[in-house]
Amino acid sequence: MTTTATPTGTSFDDLAAGLRGELITPTDPGYDQARAVYNAMIDKRPAAIARCRDTVDVIACVRFARERGLELAVRGGGHNAAGLGVWDGALVVDLSAMRSTTVDPEQHTVRADAGCVWGDVDHATVGFGMATPSGFLASTGVAGLTLGGGIGYLTRRFGLTVDNLLEADVVLADGSFVKASENSHSDLFWALRGGGGNFGIVTSFTFRCHDIGEHGTIIGGPVLYDVADTADVMRWYRELLPSLPEELSGWIGLITVPPAAPFPEELWGRGACAIVWCYTGPHDRADEVLEPIRAFGSPMLIGLHDMPFTVLQSAFDGLYPAGLQWYWRADFFNEISDAAIDVHCRFGASLPTGHSTMHLYPIDGAAARVPESATPFSYRDGGWAGVIVGVDPDPANAELISQWARDYWEALHPTSAGGAYVNFLMEEGQDRVRASYRGNYDRLAAVKGRYDPDNVFHINQNVRPATDSGAVAT
Repeated sequence: MTTTATPTGTSFDDLAAGLRGELITPTDPGYDQARAVYNAMIDKRPAAIARCRDTVDVIACVRFARERGLELAVRGGGHNAAGLGVWDGALVVDLSAMRSTTVDPEQHTVRADAGCVWGDVDHATVGFGMATPSGFLASTGVAGLTLGGGIGYLTRRFGLTVDNLLEADVVLADGSFVKASENSHSDLFWALRGGGGNFGIVTSFTFRCHDIGEHGTIIGGPVLYDVADTADVMRWYRELLPSLPEELSGWIGLITVPPAAPFPEELWGRGACAIVWCYTGPHDRADEVLEPIRAFGSPMLIGLHDMPFTVLQSAFDGLYPAGLQWYWRADFFNEISDAAIDVHCRFGASLPTGHSTMHLYPIDGAAARVPESATPFSYRDGGWAGVIVGVDPDPANAELISQWARDYWEALHPTSAGGAYVNFLMEEGQDRVRASYRGNYDRLAAVKGRYDPDNVFHINQNVRPATDSGAVAT
């Protein structure tokens, strides 16, 4: 294919000729599809999109952009809340075609290319009765979730995703290639475990895996309570969760019951306080462990069943396909206070659309035993990562869902720990980025100064490079 000069005045012919993958520019028929990301509220027009097939393609893109002074954006699974995998006028390094996985069942490891989504990894590992901690949707990208920290169903038992990262292949800002691990480029390896895409383009990850359930079968699913019971449910949940064995985890949220199977038709459209549970321990202990859950309150639905872990991980993918409008606000919480519960009750009773929701994800157990300075992810106080999302298919409702999320967050934020999970941030400014890394920010800035002193990788939740004097560049 022969390309033409883009509106930036750059010809991409040389780059296109040297790629194994495809180079897409604004004049190509597939351009609009290629620039679309999971959040349809994002509408960016990059100068070109390089669908890389291997690490050499990635190196070629970085060198091409550096030589021509082009902005670089990096896209993995495309789930990023702020849509930072695309950018106006940038060369997008699209890793989505790089999706191979390799499992070593004897060593309990999996290697995943950076274009994989978690469904790819779970498919590869759960067949061997293993998994690595990930998120809550199978369609989420491995790269973005990992680089931000990685909170999921297995976090209480096995830690964050970054706590299970063993090695990463990385293309640096000068186009060179390194392997980062505890024994090689250890400072870079530290920074990658929660510091986002600030330090290079990771082209593959190697994770530690763990045996789960019985041959990969867990017991899990939702328990739904009427939204009017939210206060009682949240007070019970906040006391119960820390006392549970780490094989059992559950996130709590405020939802509208989806009008779809397997939810009973008489519940469709009702407001609910939901807890989605996941038990990965021995099945002969399940009745004992789950007894306090089955015994509490007056649930509208108890949907706990044996299932492959892959089923739980993908359970909500169909309800949240790519192409919806999303507006995110988030915070960490050390506790679910009575003041916070009052806010949740108020806004949970007025969800603006059927897809709009609030979730609280626990960060305790194994994750809380890791020192906060061991990785950039510093909020390991045994609390929760909270997220408020206004979601709807109709662009006409974009302002409605955004205002609801902003109002909810502004009311709730005074009860928070200050910062937020970087994977949930929109474009909210440097103060929010700093607050999200707390005491680890300065070390991140120092590593950034060594590996990306020119801030080539800045279309992200940006950590600005420290200068030789130790000051952070503005």
